[in-house]
Amino acid sequence: MFDSLTSRLNAVFSRLRGKGRLTEADVAAGLREIRLVLLEADVHFKVVKDLMGRIQERAVGAEVLESLSPGQQVVKIVRDELVGLLGQERAPLSLDRRPAVIVLVGLQGSGKTTTAAKLALTLKKDGRKPALVAADVYRPAAIDQLEKLGGDLEIPVLSERGGNPVAIAGRALDWAKENLRDVVIIDTAGRLQIDEAMMRELEEVKRATAPDELLLVADAMTGQEAVNIASTFDQRLSLSGVILTKLDGDARGGAALSIRAVTGRPIKFVGTGEKIAELEPFHPARMADRILGMGDVLSLIEQAEEKLDQKKAEELAERILKNRFTLQDFLDQLLEMRKLGPLSQILDKLPGAAKLKAASPVDESEIDRTLAILRSMTLEERQNPSIIGGSRKKRIARGSGTKVRDVNQTLESFEQAKRALKQVGGKHGKGRFPPDLFKR
Repeated sequence: MFDSLTSRLNAVFSRLRGKGRLTEADVAAGLREIRLVLLEADVHFKVVKDLMGRIQERAVGAEVLESLSPGQQVVKIVRDELVGLLGQERAPLSLDRRPAVIVLVGLQGSGKTTTAAKLALTLKKDGRKPALVAADVYRPAAIDQLEKLGGDLEIPVLSERGGNPVAIAGRALDWAKENLRDVVIIDTAGRLQIDEAMMRELEEVKRATAPDELLLVADAMTGQEAVNIASTFDQRLSLSGVILTKLDGDARGGAALSIRAVTGRPIKFVGTGEKIAELEPFHPARMADRILGMGDVLSLIEQAEEKLDQKKAEELAERILKNRFTLQDFLDQLLEMRKLGPLSQILDKLPGAAKLKAASPVDESEIDRTLAILRSMTLEERQNPSIIGGSRKKRIARGSGTKVRDVNQTLESFEQAKRALKQVGGKHGKGRFPPDLFKR
């Protein structure tokens, strides 16, 4: 996410931080580079102009030029202005009515149907009782897809093939009231491009349902075009917010940085992957930190608390304290880590992610290979690695489609992890770990 933007901004900041004192000329040169980086990241030119004006006004003042660490002050100013650009505070959904209504709009291919299911799952985890409505009657695959996703999530999907979208939405609301569903998410029809017929239909759906939230689902990878689409939808429908999809594939960041400033509508959620659980609330300050390479540890902690098995973590801590860490534990922890998503996404949320990736490029296939090797072992071998000799290594290599040297490398990685965990336990006195080591 935003790899190109982050690495280039960090290069500019490194040069500024490398100077003991900054002159106005130094600041001006740095800001020119930042302006160019933002324009090349496909940030809207008016947004860049306004943003750079605010940064420059602060950056050439006394708080920077007379500071003991002027380079850091420039970074702080840029961060503060990015947070303001992205919306300052998180904009939560407004769902006070029962049932509350969320209408999703957007072009075909933006990920609207999948996002409807992702949003339903997010609300279900928050204790809500959502229902999904398939109001895209023109594309049978959209109805099939939503019904499949709803079935997997055990969330009801209301659909009528060939019916009128406005009537379907109205009947869905009546059904939700009768069945005590407190949120109704309506997936509307999209087109390959904006047309008058689509807009009129959406206006009718809006009038019939009086939605609490009218959210545009926009593809972040389309950059400037996503901003233009958002502006058009907002002019006709008066959006309440935006959900940006495919943010994990957006190396430039133009849509995320522009859409709030151009439309005045907040980004409420971002899609960070294809999996149904990969939808995150949008936090402006956290996103600004990620763009500037400062990481997003809070989001990573929240993910860990939600997805990792705390009981397993406590049991693992106990085994490590007693020096009973086995290959089975090693396998279990790799599988737990996979719940947080691809390793590249985990690294993106750590401070200095760009440097980490540059020093050691992420290789997801290495983890896949390690998992295959561990799974090719018998339970006895995973619980007692000392019995793994030459013949067993050959069998494990054949079973996992790898080579004996790969098996040896996995065993060495296990031993390194075991030694490191033993040292961490020892540092906290008589085998005690810090209270939150395995909870976070």
